[in-house]
Amino acid sequence: MSTVTTRDEAKKTRKRSVGSTGDKTFRGFAYGAGIAILVLLGAVAFFLLLQSYQVYTASMEEIQEDVGFAQVGSEPLSFWGYAARALFGTVLSALMALAIAVPLAIGIALFISHFAPRRLAQLLGYIIDLLAAIPSIIFGMWGMWTLEPLMKPIFTWMEDYLRPIIVFFTGDSEMVDGEDVWSGGLPFLAYPAENWEWWPIQPDVLTVSAGPARNIAMAAVILAIMILPIITSLCREVFIQTPRLQEEAAMALGATRWEMIKMTVLPMGRSGMVSAAMLGLGRALGETMALLMVLSAGLQINFNVFSVGQHSTIASQIALRWPEASAGTAENPSLEQPFLIALGLLLFVLTFIVNFIARGIVNRRKEFSGANA
Repeated sequence: MSTVTTRDEAKKTRKRSVGSTGDKTFRGFAYGAGIAILVLLGAVAFFLLLQSYQVYTASMEEIQEDVGFAQVGSEPLSFWGYAARALFGTVLSALMALAIAVPLAIGIALFISHFAPRRLAQLLGYIIDLLAAIPSIIFGMWGMWTLEPLMKPIFTWMEDYLRPIIVFFTGDSEMVDGEDVWSGGLPFLAYPAENWEWWPIQPDVLTVSAGPARNIAMAAVILAIMILPIITSLCREVFIQTPRLQEEAAMALGATRWEMIKMTVLPMGRSGMVSAAMLGLGRALGETMALLMVLSAGLQINFNVFSVGQHSTIASQIALRWPEASAGTAENPSLEQPFLIALGLLLFVLTFIVNFIARGIVNRRKEFSGANA
């Protein structure tokens, strides 16, 4: 009897030993993976900083002497002046794309999860997932050759019918005796529209340039289409996780389908929708090739979204300037490539800031997020 007991205890000891080894191995692998991510991010940041630190300390004269493209027309720009203009275009295009994509994505996700028949929902889900796999250069080609001719009449229509409304509130400039005179509008809106080029409420906001519509509005539409599958897929998965009992309880109390969605589905999925939107924003901030193909680059700080040659993004500026940028020699290094790498570092920091803000928003609603449990 004692021999049998001893054998059983030995077997249990061996099992605990094997289990303990497996736990230690898995724990070490998990810790190693987490540390590897931190090391990788640190290495990228260190490389960008090491290759571009001289730009941050360079004087205006050195920038103008070494960096031939650091100017807008005949106006010379410092690094921070150039970066501010590219950063403005980056954020503007991404926010416009988000404003277009998020409502559409939530609507499509709700249709797939709560309205569409099962077979149609599965088909739409597959199509949405496939759209996310299309390369950005394909979106750029499609936007340049197919979507742009379709969007130009829409932009023109908006100028014809919405610009007079803005002129009514802000006034407009007109030639009087050979002089450009601002007339009309409400005083508190006319003054900033007349004197501040960056003011968002002014007639030029909806002025459509002649020729192809290669403007920031067109770029925002392309970005919205590109980030739509990502946001839709995540929102759909979040909406599906809504407890079925809560939906049935709302319907049993007399709620309509929309009231049930408003009371149960949307509150439960709020943090997921924010996470999806921030993920789409991160994709939009770093997009390069599609914007390079559909956007006529400029470096202005204004809200003339229908005008050509007004805005550009950090990523498209890097892609546009890098082939011609010089690294110089060991004896006589150039600042052109470090200048562009410094822009990349700013974009790197911007994506981190966006992720931190998104995490803070999600944590405020952590009771609805399984990821925060």
